[in-house]
Amino acid sequence: MTLYEKLQDKKNITSEEDVKDAYIKALGLTRYNKNLVDIQTKEIWFEAKEGYCHTTYEMFTQLLHYVKQATKADEYVPPFLCVIDTRKAAIMRTEDAMFLINRKDINWGKSASNYSQEALDAVSQYLGTYFISFNIKTHEAEFIQMIKSAIKEGSLIRTQITPNNLKQVFDKWVEMIGREILEVEENKYDQLFYADIMSDGTRSTHENLPAELIFKGGNPAFIINGKLYELGNKEGYRHFWNIYDRPPREEYRNYLLERRDSLIPTNERAFNGDFYTPLFAVDKAYDYLDQALGSTWQKDYLVWDMCCGVGNLETKHSNHRKLFMSTLNQVDVDVMKATKTCRVAERFQYDYLNDDVTEDGTIDYALTNKLPQELRNAIATKKKILVLINPPYAEAMNADNTTNGSNVEDAEAKQGVSGTAISRLMEAEGYAYAKRELFVQFLYRISKEIPNAVIAMFSKLKYVNADNFRTFRDKWRAEYLGGYIVHSKAFDGLKGNFPIGFLIWKTHNDKNNDQHRIGEIMVDIFDKKMKPIGQKKFFPLSEDQYLNKWIVRLKSKGGVPSIPLKSAINPTDSTKDVRGMVMPEEAIASFMTKGNDYQNQKGTALLSSGYCSAGALWVTAENLWQVAIVFTVRLIEPATWVNDRDQFLMPTGELTNEFKTDCLVWMLFSNSNGTASASNLKWRGQDWNIVNHFIPFTEEELDASSRFESTFMVDYLADKSLSPEATSVMVEGRILWRQYFNYTDERRVREKYKLGKQDVGWYQVRNALRERQATGQQRVDFTALQDTYDVLTDKLRRKIHSLGFIS
Repeated sequence: MTLYEKLQDKKNITSEEDVKDAYIKALGLTRYNKNLVDIQTKEIWFEAKEGYCHTTYEMFTQLLHYVKQATKADEYVPPFLCVIDTRKAAIMRTEDAMFLINRKDINWGKSASNYSQEALDAVSQYLGTYFISFNIKTHEAEFIQMIKSAIKEGSLIRTQITPNNLKQVFDKWVEMIGREILEVEENKYDQLFYADIMSDGTRSTHENLPAELIFKGGNPAFIINGKLYELGNKEGYRHFWNIYDRPPREEYRNYLLERRDSLIPTNERAFNGDFYTPLFAVDKAYDYLDQALGSTWQKDYLVWDMCCGVGNLETKHSNHRKLFMSTLNQVDVDVMKATKTCRVAERFQYDYLNDDVTEDGTIDYALTNKLPQELRNAIATKKKILVLINPPYAEAMNADNTTNGSNVEDAEAKQGVSGTAISRLMEAEGYAYAKRELFVQFLYRISKEIPNAVIAMFSKLKYVNADNFRTFRDKWRAEYLGGYIVHSKAFDGLKGNFPIGFLIWKTHNDKNNDQHRIGEIMVDIFDKKMKPIGQKKFFPLSEDQYLNKWIVRLKSKGGVPSIPLKSAINPTDSTKDVRGMVMPEEAIASFMTKGNDYQNQKGTALLSSGYCSAGALWVTAENLWQVAIVFTVRLIEPATWVNDRDQFLMPTGELTNEFKTDCLVWMLFSNSNGTASASNLKWRGQDWNIVNHFIPFTEEELDASSRFESTFMVDYLADKSLSPEATSVMVEGRILWRQYFNYTDERRVREKYKLGKQDVGWYQVRNALRERQATGQQRVDFTALQDTYDVLTDKLRRKIHSLGFIS
């Protein structure tokens, strides 16, 4: 728990003493006293208050009363003074207050708590420029650091701006300064921020930054593109620069400018492709280019990066005169020039997905005249060109990004993806789903413009193996030259856990040559710290191989009303596109089976009523064996970043009865088995009941007090022969089921898990037992069941691989 969180905890902070103790612990104070001065150390005196109703000036007035008394008695006074409460703090040097202490004309009052208005007025008028204020909610770390440096170093050391705290400092700058800049658009905050921090208050560390800090009448102001922006309130500016030191250390400056991407809002970053490529990934990319193109490739090839950002992908290049670096935003070009990145390269603003693209799909450089003549000539004469890019990863949700039912935030994040000139051309040429992906749009234009280029690209792997990109693979021709994948976590700002590939391709213009279709490729695997961890194959698949297409789905149109669930016992609260409201009479459950790859593994569950959204099917006695197999295949291997896009496939071998029943038993005792029974579930103003058909034991076996509503699973298993491994699971599972029935849970647990009926499900049984174990009401040991379940898991995992279920 942070200091701020502790200070807001009204259960534990009930007095001024509690406030003192919280600060003492957070600051790590060991040698201190609590006397008339609330906290006294050799270095600092603290005045503390419960709550936050006293102003900083009032608290300093009280603290200076003690300084005045000590000075008069010729007693020791510390070098620093600090005031604290539950929301704010401030610190100053004692010597800066001595002018007030030494004045003879101030009546300080009878006591610290009974100070005079005269003293408060004097403090308020004089001290404001000397103390450093902190909002504990936003600047707790900076406050603690300054106090500790004051104690250790004997001086107030401002917080350095470094690569480690850049984003946090920027966010606080926006709150304290940016929002006070009059009439400025939020998308200019990053430019103003850099102008501010890259200055010592009089001169800038870099020439030609996109924005400039000036002082007008002694007050800070900014200029961008010749327009002046002034601050409304200057207090935040003063407080901010009392806390932080500027400019950053020289060794950090260029790198901080290059990390502009980390300050851009996520939605803008996704579309612009502003994701900084880590230098260790760049180093490895150049190693692979050496292997694929030969050690002299930097001399032999012109290189064009049309998504260069601030150019870190080219900083490892040794021949800058052969570099062409274009980017969507002019500000990135300005930053490159200011930091002198690849200074002899051709650096220019260019919108690759829109600029110079005519209505009929031809490329006409005369439309913008942005492309350097040397690059035009190289393209026209078919010189060796390497396209080296880390393009945007944004994907349109649909044709206009805002179709009904789409997540609004996601739609905004992908605004414009399907509105590019290239996307419209791809749609006209029948590229279907592939036109939604920005990085594939880049590949499309490159194939038109530079059909014999070598492309070395950081991107997701979906264009290699995802079914939605089958049309693209049918049209694109390229020879794979090598590459690697790395964990997405190596790239700041990317959400999720999936592979980013750096793949090298020699493109070909012959669409009729099937030899150059994307086929099976082998890549090396590196973790997020660029340590090698093996190899992996990727290959394209057709939809008719997918496991989700294998299972028999119920075609019955009739049925009875059912309650749509979002989890085992919780009705949906959605009002749009609700599914699962009519259950066919022969159905015994619904099976949630979203997607067909590991990234959708969590979308796998068995429910006793309809699933409320898309990606589910009804379970019947006829398709239960298939449901059990698909359920097991999807869950038996843990999802990792490496297999994130791997597909589940139809079996290629014979499925024995033993394999089928093993999968059924594995499903019955899985944590994703959400079958349950419940009554009086509330949904749309009505009471609903759900019936559990998945109890694999009789009432006698479990010593239940009354009959179960359904005996389906017992009847289904009656003529089945179980393997020794499955039998062991059933034996240990029955022990836990019996343990559930020999105890009545407390009301809280009964209500939480809807335990009002006898025919509870495995979801309810396992959670009720865990509640008892956690509260010490009953000793419950899952070890024996888990051990037998693990044995069955190992057996099934080997079999599933041998049967070809996993790509």
